[in-house]
Formats: sequence, C-alpha cells, structure tokens
Amino acid sequence: MSNPWLDIPLADYEGHMRSAEVQQLDVLSELFAAALEFCQPTSVAVLGVAGGNGLDRIDARVTKRIAALDLNPHYLAETRNRYKGTCGLETHCVDLARDRIELEPVNLVHAALIFEHAGIGRCLENAVSLVDAGGALSIVLQLPGAVEPGVGASQFPSIGRLKDHFSLVDPLGLSRELAIRGFRIVHETDRSVPAGKRLWMGIFKRC
Repeated sequence: MSNPWLDIPLADYEGHMRSAEVQQLDVLSELFAAALEFCQPTSVAVLGVAGGNGLDRIDARVTKRIAALDLNPHYLAETRNRYKGTCGLETHCVDLARDRIELEPVNLVHAALIFEHAGIGRCLENAVSLVDAGGALSIVLQLPGAVEPGVGASQFPSIGRLKDHFSLVDPLGLSRELAIRGFRIVHETDRSVPAGKRLWMGIFKRC
C-alpha cells in the first residue's frame, strides 16, 4: 500500500501547517530551536524533515553536520534547494517505519510529530540507533485535547489522506519505552498552538 505522504505536495503540507486552522509550523520551529539551545549538538538528524522547517535555527558555529531524513524525495529536493549553502547538510530518502537506518550517529536526533504517523516500532528503533554515546533525542508529540484530536481540518484536501494514518502517542508511555532502551528524560515542556492544540517536547539523554 502506498504511503499517503508520497502523494501530498509540500506546498499543501506547509500551507496546512501554517493555516489559521492549524498554526503549528512556527511553534515546531521554535521547539526545535529550544532543543538545539539546550543540547548544543555538533551534529543533528531531523526525522521527517519535509521542507526543512527550522533548519535556519541551526548555529553553524556549533553544528557541523545535519542529516535530513524523509520518505518523500520531492521534500528532500526542496530542502536541498532551500538550504544548499548550509555546511554539512546531507539528505536521506528513507521510510522510517519500514527501513532499518544505518547512518553515522549524531549528537541530537529531533523527531517532531513523527511517531504519530510512523508508530513507535521500527521508527523508534531507528531514532534510538542514530543517537551517539552521550547524545540526545528530542521528541515532539501532539497532546490530546478538547479540539479535534487528530489531523486538523484546513483548505488543503490532500491532507485528509493522513487521518487514517495518525495516532496520538502517550508521552509517559514513550518515556517508559525509552527508559528501557537506556534513555532518561532531562527536559520537557509543552506549548499551546494558537489554533487550540498543545504540543509536548521531551529531551532524552542516552545514559
């Protein structure tokens, strides 16, 4: 079965995420910036990079390698186009839910709203495998709320294809899974999104 992400134009995804009904794009960029500030990584991997939202927050004086991973090759092509002058940028077209990732580990792996779509099976194993010794994993999850709990409505009908491929992930349950794998939470925060939802970010260090 084809993954719905392969059929969604990047303009639709970004338009949806910045629309008045959703308003998540800027908040996600700010949370990534907070993770970068907290961890000060020399290398970072972004899972589900899409068009590179937040990559402009990376301080090239600190971070020398950026691994951008995504399922959609067109998203990665646009990321390369937008950030072609960024030192150390590499792109990898992978299905995080199915493929086994074999890349050189990094100081910080950032996974924002990925596990809701890709699950916490192979995708979580891939995320963990990319964290180097003493490195960190930052995770952003959507919290349940009174407003529409899954993929929000907007004027971009292609996004509706994701509704059956989205499941909320419990931060406490995920924290327990990571503890089993040798990670401890060192920082957490949550942010309200102007459109009404809340996003949670936890930063986990490899023990």
